[in-house]
Order: sequence, then structure tokens, then C-alpha cells
Amino acid sequence: MKKDFNNILVIQTAFIGDAILASSVLEKLHTSLPDATISLLVRRGNESLYEGHPFLKEIIVWDKNHEKYAALFKLRKKIKQSNYDAVINLHRYSSSGFLTAFSGASYKVGFSEGIFSKFFTKKVDHIIGDGRHETERYNELIEDITDKTIAKPKLYPSAYDFEKAKTYVTGKYICISPTSVWRTKQLPEQKWVTLCNKIPEDTVVFILGSKHDMGICNSLSYKMSHKNTKVLAGELTLLQSAALMKNAEMNYVNDSGPLHLASAMNANVTAFFLSTIPAFGFGPLSDNSKIIEVKNLECRPCGIHGFKDCPKVHFKCGFDMDL
Repeated sequence: MKKDFNNILVIQTAFIGDAILASSVLEKLHTSLPDATISLLVRRGNESLYEGHPFLKEIIVWDKNHEKYAALFKLRKKIKQSNYDAVINLHRYSSSGFLTAFSGASYKVGFSEGIFSKFFTKKVDHIIGDGRHETERYNELIEDITDKTIAKPKLYPSAYDFEKAKTYVTGKYICISPTSVWRTKQLPEQKWVTLCNKIPEDTVVFILGSKHDMGICNSLSYKMSHKNTKVLAGELTLLQSAALMKNAEMNYVNDSGPLHLASAMNANVTAFFLSTIPAFGFGPLSDNSKIIEVKNLECRPCGIHGFKDCPKVHFKCGFDMDL
């Protein structure tokens, strides 16, 4: 039965990709409960994704890298004082479960993992590989206060973000995002070089990433024969990168955060899945999307999140990728 709430908190304190997918819940809540005020809790570093977001009253930030647990208890106090009617926890672990359980909200919903889920009003099982996309699993949490229709993730770069992106554009272009936190989710360097060398010279190749990715991105640019290349690692914010990706001829990404940036902008995207598989539920959602993977490898997938190095050493899921 649909319920009416006036003051809602959504929690997702995992990594960038998860924070982007959380926007699907904001879209759905705003559509179903347009008069409700919505706040969002994210980990430090992800708040820039939601600067100027039209549906959000407040963005709350948890700095996990500085006095993590002291900050957690301060957050719990802040949440309690905010008098939320509903807390929707998209994160599956104990810290966010604690905040949800002791939020003081009359309606508390989240996944069943963690000891604090027993205090939730509603809890559902989160099953990786159940054939559903993560946005569908998120929607199951809120379908009794909205409906069963799945909303896509969506971000809202500002006019300035689009203008900033436009300053680099002189014609046709593609974007590549070659890095990942996990090495086994990252297409090998020589594969990126091969891919980019096939791009017509009249098409600019923009190499995206954070300032920490500059070494890898500059190395790729140096090794390419495609000379119409621009390294933008460290030069654009996440929303500016999203704005640039929006109008690219194609965006080439790993199973990583930029994949979900593309989905949130409905941008053309080709996603490389190496040690992980789309069946985990984190594939692209753009209208024009393509997945490339090495199928029928006995060792694949080797894990849910990936590893720093291939457990089998050969890394065939990367080196055997057919481009």
C-alpha cells in the first residue's frame, strides 16, 4: 500500500558507481512523492555528483577516512534530530544499518545483510547474480511506497558543467575511461592502445580519469599512434566528465564508475567486463549500449569486486578480449 512521507533520507555510502545508481531511487521517489523533501547521505568524495541536484534538500557527507566511528555517531545524532519519516538504506553493511536502525524514523527499509536489519520496518534479500539489475534490487526496497516501475539513474550537470565540457569539443569525439580501482576489472593498456589506434584521425580521443590516473592516461596517450588525443584526467569534475560523455560518439569504459556515469546521462557506451560479469547486475542502462567480454572462461567470474592481480596469473579475460 502506498504511504505518504514528507521527509525522506536515502543512504548510500559505498563507492562512486553505487552512489550514481542511487540516483534511480531519487528519480522514483520524486515521481511518486513529488511534495516530499529528500536528503541523501554519501561518503566523502561522492557528494560532488549531486551538486545542484533538483530533488535534494540536503547532501550529508560521511568522511570514512577521518575519525570514522566518531563521525558515524555524530551522523546518527544529526539524523535523529532531522525527524525523517522514512530512511531508505541502499548500503548493505553494518555502519549504514546502524544509522538506519537508530534514525528515529517510523519507516526504515534496507537489505537483510547485517545485524541491524532486524530493526528495519522492511528488509529484502540482496542477491548478486539473481538476473536483476542493481536498480531493480533498489526499487524492491521502495515499491510499496511507490510502485514496481523501475527508474533509471540520472545526474544533473549544471549549465557551467556543460559549458566547461564544450570548451574541449571541436568536432566528433569519443571518451575512454581506462582505469579501475581493481586491476582485474581494467582492460590492459595494450588493448586500449589497439582500440584507440582504430579510431579515425578526425575523431578526438578524450582520456578521462581522476588526478590519480594521470600517469596511466599519459602513458596511453604516449603509446598511441592516434595523435588527435587529449588527456583530461584531473581536469574535469565528475559532473563535467558526465557532461562531456553525454554527446560522445561512444564512451569506452570498464566495469567501473564511468560505466554508471554513462548510464546516468543515457550516453552511448561500450563496456568491457573482464573478471566480473554483467549478470551481477551492474551492466549499462543507456539506450545505445554494448557489452564486450571473453565468454566461456572457466575461471570467470573470479570474484564480485575484482582483484589487484589475476588469481590465475594469465589474465585471459583481459588479454583475450576481441576488439
